[in-house]
This record gives sequence, C-alpha cells and structure tokens, in this order.
Amino acid sequence: MSEGREAARRNPGSPGEEPWGGVRPFSVKTKLGALVVISVLITTGLSMIAVHTKTELRFITVFSMIATLLITQFVAHSLTAPLDEMNAVARSISQGDYTRRVRENRRDELGDLAQTINVMADELEAQHQQRKELVANVSHELRTPIAGLRAVLENIVDGVTEADPETMRTALKQTERLGRLVETLLDLSRLDNGVVPLKLRRFEVWPYLSGVLKEANMVASARAGIASGSGSHTRTDVHLHLDVSPPELTAHADPERIHQVVANLIDNAVKHSPPHGRVTVKARRGPQPQSLELEVLDEGSGIPRSEWHRVFERFNRGAVTRPHGPGSDGGTGLGLAIARWAVDLHGGRIGVAESDRGCRIIVTLPGLTSVPG
Repeated sequence: MSEGREAARRNPGSPGEEPWGGVRPFSVKTKLGALVVISVLITTGLSMIAVHTKTELRFITVFSMIATLLITQFVAHSLTAPLDEMNAVARSISQGDYTRRVRENRRDELGDLAQTINVMADELEAQHQQRKELVANVSHELRTPIAGLRAVLENIVDGVTEADPETMRTALKQTERLGRLVETLLDLSRLDNGVVPLKLRRFEVWPYLSGVLKEANMVASARAGIASGSGSHTRTDVHLHLDVSPPELTAHADPERIHQVVANLIDNAVKHSPPHGRVTVKARRGPQPQSLELEVLDEGSGIPRSEWHRVFERFNRGAVTRPHGPGSDGGTGLGLAIARWAVDLHGGRIGVAESDRGCRIIVTLPGLTSVPG
C-alpha cells in the first residue's frame, strides 16, 4: 500500500504531480495568493462603483470588508478542516489504534501530508503485527522441544525408562535444540527480513530424518499424556513412514532449519490425517545437481486447488480442510509459514502438489552453487 502511494507520487500524470514548473494549481500558496488577488479586486471594483454612483466611501469599505472576510473564512476552513482530521488520526495512532487513516482527496501540500501520515500508519501497523507474530512464532517453535524434554523427564520420574546415557542424551539434544531456537527467534528483524545466517553442512539424509520422525513420535506421546490429564485428546494413532532413496543420499543445508521444515510439515499432516492414517516422508535427489527433494504426504481430505496459494500464509488455519480426530484443532496457523520461511532462506521452493489422496507438499532445496550466502 505504501509503495503504491510513493509510486503514484513520483509517476508523471499522477494527481500529485506538479505540471506548471513546480507550481501546483491547487496548492496552499496558490490559494493564499488567489485570496489576496480577489480581495484587491473586490476592493477596487467597489471603489470604482462608489465613484460612478457617488456612494459614500464608508458603505463601500464595509461591503469590501464583509466580502473579504467571507472569502477568507471559506479558504481558512478548507485549510484547517483537514488539519483537524490529521490531528485526530495522529492522536489515535499515538494511543495504539493503527486502523484509522486520513482521507486523501486533496491535491495540495495537505494532501501530501495526508499520504505521509497514512504511510506512517501502515508501517506502524505492520510493525505492530510483526511483534504479535513474533510471540506466536516463539510459542509455536518452542512447544516441540519443550514437549519432547518433558516426555523424557516424565518417563524417568514415573519409572517407565531408566536414566541411562541414551535417555539423557535425548534430553540433552532437546535442551540444545531449545537453546538454538531461543537464540534464533528472539531477533524479529533478522527473522522477518530473511537474513538469518545459514549454518550449511553436509549430512546423511536417512539417519537425520529418522531422528526427526522419532522426535515427532515422542512429542506426540508427550502431548497425549498432557492432554489426557486435561480431559482432551491428541493424535497418537497416525503412523509415520520414512522413504529415502538411495539410502546413502546426502544433503547440503542447515540441519536446524530443515528440522523446522520437516517437523512442521509432519505436525500439519498428522493433524489432518484420518484415524489410523499414514504420513509418508520421502527424500529423493532433486532435478538439479546436488539438490534435494523432500515430500510429505498424508491420507486426509486434501486441500482444494483454490486454497493452494493461501496454505503458507501466516495465521491461515485451514478453514476448508478441518483436522481429523477428537479434540483436534488447526493450531496457530504458523507451522507452514515457518516452513516456507526456512525454505526461502535456502533459496528453495515449497508448494502443494497434485495427489490422488490427501495433501502432498514438496520441498526442493537447491544445490551448493544455488544456496544464498
């Protein structure tokens, strides 16, 4: 919106251009100059009438003053009325209401000021929305490692598992992941501007994705235990299947960011799977040299083609495709938006693809030479 206003202000032929060598026909300077000229003409005309009709000069003076005051009042009202409106809008913005705007129906300096105030309001509203989204992003991203860590600790406390080195390594892994997420998500400007530095390295895809799926199952079990205590339900009936070909497939990317992508796609697929459904995670070599193609497929009702372009929007909770299972909900509407953000950082692509059944989302990560530095 603000870009459109700036472009309209700069483009020739727009309402705000200055066609007469920098002098606007409807500018405040022109109006004040016209007021002076008209006042002089009225006074001169009435004086000439007085000479020809032999009218007393005092009557002419009174009539001239009245006419001049009426015209001055009209011009003053046309200048002060928009200033009052701008003052009211500015006061609302200072109180936290970023929805009000100034009418842009003038072609003078006050019209430019109205455009500037509206652009400022747009930017403040966007920043306010970004702050709200940051809180939602943090809540969404921290939930997974916290739930996994809680599951490990609860199993140890309840005697389900022993506090052996393997179990404690799992807890340590979740703690480390939690710390990395906090460090990344605290900087809103870097996150929204897409300038978070990538920590690229080569890793084997099969063991990496196996760990992501294992963590997803562990988190689902933890949520089920928490939900059962509160009388609600969560999904533990969905089977996760991993398909990597060839088995020795490797990738060159930021493992932490790719973890965000796969974990959020799995979480979304599980929510929309039918009872005892199956979610398949596939990994293949991409179409370009050294590129990687990931695919997450569920057996739910799918997404209508008309909604494909809205799937990765923030706070889009899937009004058309409802989650399956008792007590399921659409979440915060941030998981797929975060997945797109992480893929964009790699210079890759993510999108919904055709599928005979359910929803099929494909992620393509570029080769080494295509990843942005």
